[in-house]
Amino acid sequence: MKKIALVAHDRKKDELVDFVKEHREFFSKHSLVSTGTTGGRIIQATDLEVMRFQSGPIGGDQQVGALIATDEIEAIFFFRDPLTSQPHEPDVQALIRLCDVHKIPVATNTATANLLIKGMKK
Repeated sequence: MKKIALVAHDRKKDELVDFVKEHREFFSKHSLVSTGTTGGRIIQATDLEVMRFQSGPIGGDQQVGALIATDEIEAIFFFRDPLTSQPHEPDVQALIRLCDVHKIPVATNTATANLLIKGMKK
């Protein structure tokens, strides 16, 4: 079974946690992976099983990228903060590029995330 990755910048973690809580039934039917802090917050709020990687800035983004490169990811929900400079922005761009290369859908906000879930339910 392919996995769904859950990632969020610091100022978007609450938004992603709320989104996962709202769509808990959908996410409970999938194998989930996440970067460290985000995954911990999701587990705490939902009791979903989530495989946690390192924090994004210290390698978690690359760990998710490795799963993309080995065709183990079905979709990514990556809630990005467009108004805050990210010190690991090159890692973020590399992850998005891998999604494009491997044709992996990536939702970067709640609007696209809702559409992605709707499409994956079909």
